[in-house]
Amino acid sequence: MIAAEQALAMNRPDHAAGRLGPVLASHPDHPEVLRLHASLLSLRGDHRSALREMQRALEQRPQEAFYHNAFALLLAEVGELDRAIEFLLRACELQPHFVLAWYNLGLFLTRSARFDEARDALRHAVALAPDYTAARAQLADLLRMDNFREEATAEYRRLLAEQPWAGMAWWGLAEIKTLRLGTADSDAIRRALTHPRATDGDRIAMGFALAKALDDQGRYAESMQALAAANDIARRHRTWSAAAFAATVESINAATCTAGAGQDLGSEVIFIVGMPRSGSTLIEQILASHSNVEGTAELTDLPVLIGEESARRRKPYPKWLPEMGAEDWLRLGRRYLERTARWRSRRPIFTDKLPNNWMHIGMIRAMLPGARIVISRRDALETCFSCYRQYFPGNDYTRNFSDLAGYWRSFDATANHWAQQEPTRVYQHAYEELVADAETNIRALLVFCGLPFEAACLRFNETRRSISTPSAMQVREPLRADTSRAPRYGELLNPLRQALFLPLIGEQHRLG
Repeated sequence: MIAAEQALAMNRPDHAAGRLGPVLASHPDHPEVLRLHASLLSLRGDHRSALREMQRALEQRPQEAFYHNAFALLLAEVGELDRAIEFLLRACELQPHFVLAWYNLGLFLTRSARFDEARDALRHAVALAPDYTAARAQLADLLRMDNFREEATAEYRRLLAEQPWAGMAWWGLAEIKTLRLGTADSDAIRRALTHPRATDGDRIAMGFALAKALDDQGRYAESMQALAAANDIARRHRTWSAAAFAATVESINAATCTAGAGQDLGSEVIFIVGMPRSGSTLIEQILASHSNVEGTAELTDLPVLIGEESARRRKPYPKWLPEMGAEDWLRLGRRYLERTARWRSRRPIFTDKLPNNWMHIGMIRAMLPGARIVISRRDALETCFSCYRQYFPGNDYTRNFSDLAGYWRSFDATANHWAQQEPTRVYQHAYEELVADAETNIRALLVFCGLPFEAACLRFNETRRSISTPSAMQVREPLRADTSRAPRYGELLNPLRQALFLPLIGEQHRLG
């Protein structure tokens, strides 16, 4: 069992299965065996079976905080954050000095946009374990989200003074987009990359931070080298198939989804979708500046519904889409509104800004015919390069230019298809047009969303709210026309241009 647990910690499911197999056969009901089996199932992607096994273990040890924490982690894997938080609260009650439970509680409260509670939980974790890097970095992240730039910077710096190899602290500094990282920072990161205590996770985060520092210094070729090195490490741990992804998106778009309710169901929600780093947080900030709109966060409710329906039908998404009838879609629409009711307690309309929901526009239209869907768009080269430069632990398509271009093409085709099919409910909002003429485009956005004009939406940067995305600092500043980064890199981005089927820099000159 020790060997199995070590294999799981090293992300080696086949080795763990070999070690766990004999004891699973001889002691199938032992709670520790069930816990490890649940971890193995989760690692292999069978999250529902993992929850069943962990539930059996927890029933035998209901007073053990460790088991509540383990069950909460599995719940979070399937997007059930509210239930995960309940089990973590119970874990902290059972064992008040359980640092990991307090940290996970802060993490999941952050993901649920319950920022004040998250800050309290993380401060508790740091008080219990001042040297706990992850908790301190996450607490600093919350300060950054709340626009406490100086406090966040100071916390990152204090952590790095003690643990210079702390990759997430370096990346946290880099995420303060308005903070320039100088040569002292880039030199310190280079030293930290070779520190014996640095893990691959630290090196990935530091690699992206180094790239940002070198970009700040105008050392663009070196910045590209740092990005390539960081992305190469990340690809060794997780891979992504553009062909498989494109096939999945095509099958989703090919499914016929018949609405199960009248045209008003879902009129309380505005979905904001699109590629990451395309301006979706800016759109949300503009809408959240309106007195009728509650700006939320990157909500996981739609993915949770997909997971629930997959479990109910015992089929993976999207294979069950053709089986859905009008009553099924009505049921899911009502379930979504039930899950998101808390966001309508203060204002009648709320935003759901999870960028990847662009894949599910057809599903949204069937579930919630009254919902409005805003697609955030930005120049393909700028968007893809910005994704490549961003430390995205879960977005594995950002690791090389070929995969990025494949993802972009799937998004572009889907966005154009639905904007043409449903022009009254699906609206494409272009970042470049907003920068060129903010008032005209903001007025058009409000008209599409059925909202009366309010001048506060033009002053979106003055709106006070916690923002958990990489653009947190940027959307608190007035619009700028100098945000394009690709021109600074010139021919260095020709491989990305080639992958996107765009003209290469210098090509016309050579041909001439």
